[in-house]
Amino acid sequence: MSVPIAVVGPTATGKSDLGLDLAARLDGEIVNIDAMQLYRGMDIGTAKLPVAERRGIPHHQLDVLAVTETASVATYQRAATADVEDIMTRGRTPVIVGGSMMYVQALLDEWEFPATDPAVRARWERVLADDGVAAVHAALRSADPVAAATILPTDGRRMVRALEVVELTGQPFAASAPTIGAPRWNTVILGVDRDTAELDARIERRTALMFETGLVDEVRGLIDQGLREGVTARRAIGYAQVLAYLDNEYDLNHAEEHTFIGTRRYVRRQRSWFRRDPRVRWVDGADPDLLGAALRAIETPSAIETPSAIDTPHAIGTPRAIETPGAIDSTERTPQ
Repeated sequence: MSVPIAVVGPTATGKSDLGLDLAARLDGEIVNIDAMQLYRGMDIGTAKLPVAERRGIPHHQLDVLAVTETASVATYQRAATADVEDIMTRGRTPVIVGGSMMYVQALLDEWEFPATDPAVRARWERVLADDGVAAVHAALRSADPVAAATILPTDGRRMVRALEVVELTGQPFAASAPTIGAPRWNTVILGVDRDTAELDARIERRTALMFETGLVDEVRGLIDQGLREGVTARRAIGYAQVLAYLDNEYDLNHAEEHTFIGTRRYVRRQRSWFRRDPRVRWVDGADPDLLGAALRAIETPSAIETPSAIDTPHAIGTPRAIETPGAIDSTERTPQ
């Protein structure tokens, strides 16, 4: 069976094109690992490759959710695992492409998520609804100071999840993090990055193109499908800003500007996250022979052979967690 290749890294670095090139060269199939590309109809704002541009290469984990459904890391983990193993069983190469950080770790490190309890979660959600994020943050600071210091104090749902885990397990939230060792299936992890100034310019151009090619109309159509009722889809970068524009919170130019700023901020978090993983073999997205560089990197010996615990509060296993509202639910977003 073929060893999977994962193509990860910040948004707009060129992962999708490299993934297609690798799949074409290695007789592969693409497995999406971008949380927001799971949603049907969220195409322009996620830079989802149109079917006509997929070169006839099968793609998995695209368009599997309605915008009213909640994107779940645990559900994705089960479904993508089945896809990867099916592809390998058929003698082809899984090429896992995307930048949703916790999804990558859940799939490649077999993250076992702590149990949930609807009653416990509902109790903390009531505190959030009735008393606000400050009250939830204070409770978390008392129960788990490290989690309180590493989760944004405005991320109420993430703090609720942390409080739920602490209450159910009696352990700090970080204790549920996986160890970092040889990745599942001995997957080769390629990271694609670019010079920061160049990447910012690419994000700016891409954001402008999204607005020029119909992002507002896409959001209007998704509202009819229940976008406003969705927990995660409506919070995606670009979609949240267009919704605010449609609600007259600011004008269209500000919506585009906020989308660019949000995407750039998210890129910084992606870069920080993936750069902490010593298993990633980095290539420059601007390399004119990017495919060749990637193929050479695939042949590079692995940096980690045996599992090891991550012992710093901002390491891969215990992220700052500002990207997601819970260890199971994710709102990580920006186009690849």
